[in-house]
Amino acid sequence: MIETTISPVVHVVTPKGFQACGVHAGLKRKRKDLALLVCEQLASAAAVYTTNQFQAAPIQVTKETLHASSGKIRAVLINSGNANACTGPQGLEDAYTMRDKAAEHIGVKPEEVAIASTGVIGQLLPMETLLNGIDLLEPIHEETGAESFAEAILTTDTGTKCTGVEYTEGGATVTIAGVAKGSGMIHPNMATMLGFITTDAVIAPDVLQRALKQSVDASFNSITVDGDSSTNDMVLALASGLTEMDEIIEGAPAYDRFCQALTDVCTDLAKAIARDGEGATKLIEVEVVGAKTDEAARMIAKQVVGSSLVKTAVYGQDANWGRIIAAIGASEQPINVNHVDIRIGSQHVLMESAPVWFDEALATEEMGQDVVSIQIRLQDGTGQGQAYGCDLTYDYVKINASYRT
Repeated sequence: MIETTISPVVHVVTPKGFQACGVHAGLKRKRKDLALLVCEQLASAAAVYTTNQFQAAPIQVTKETLHASSGKIRAVLINSGNANACTGPQGLEDAYTMRDKAAEHIGVKPEEVAIASTGVIGQLLPMETLLNGIDLLEPIHEETGAESFAEAILTTDTGTKCTGVEYTEGGATVTIAGVAKGSGMIHPNMATMLGFITTDAVIAPDVLQRALKQSVDASFNSITVDGDSSTNDMVLALASGLTEMDEIIEGAPAYDRFCQALTDVCTDLAKAIARDGEGATKLIEVEVVGAKTDEAARMIAKQVVGSSLVKTAVYGQDANWGRIIAAIGASEQPINVNHVDIRIGSQHVLMESAPVWFDEALATEEMGQDVVSIQIRLQDGTGQGQAYGCDLTYDYVKINASYRT
């Protein structure tokens, strides 16, 4: 184990070699809507994408870009307000055009630029506006650049989501920073969320890819807001390699330490997304222990935190453990139905699959807090896992009923 502490002063350009910015191009609304992240040299890149079968044009282009560049790129361009999804051949052509224009703007090859888009599905990008906006982008290695980048990728989010950690490896300081957006259409595996991770660690693209996949499974793939997966999700990690350290090799202790730090960053961002669910008032944390496997534990936790009935009970501050046990049973994971314990906050509500007395008033009070914790003990094995979500409120319907207007 390593000592990592989430730091409010670490941002996406803190790792050596990165610059960023965000501007208002006028794609859809009045706030910033176009962002650029650049590395001063070719960076190792890795990405994890949505599992939705209708993958948006920018996802297709970025996949091809990373393949063509053997996982070494210089930059990523992101627009918000328009997903460029389900837009046919024209949408794909537009995605290539925005990539090529960004490459020209910063003086690199097109296959060294990834792209991402988020926003309304089924509308063509206003290309003249977008291309003019690219000319306004001037990335800087300052906190203000990181802040404007974080603002420009938002859609229905209520605020930016940024985090980072630093740790020591072989006498050198390794920094990992992250920024994300996401508020609705959030469900494993990922959802309408974008995440961008920067680090100055020395690590090859294929090793970074495996580390990122592992971290995403434990974090972004363990959150749900509303059960809907999007067409545009992507988490992209870039490693500049500018820290003076030995290369991180898979299987070595340094790899395990890097994965832990990377997972800490991804988990903090995942919780921020869940907490900021559209209309949400509470973060729900579900922990499952004693499952047959870690994967089974994660699946059960996801089932519980994704249950609309559980989510509405949390909103209403109702310690209705019956909804939790029903969600556990609906998870299709092997469990011993006679040995299930459930705790809501500090209150044990079920022991050995039988109800026990608990302080209803105290449970209600605890469920009124910003974070509501649910622990499930299965006594079936050593598997454990977590999932994160939010309550389901009246405002969720209001926000999504008028999303396009």
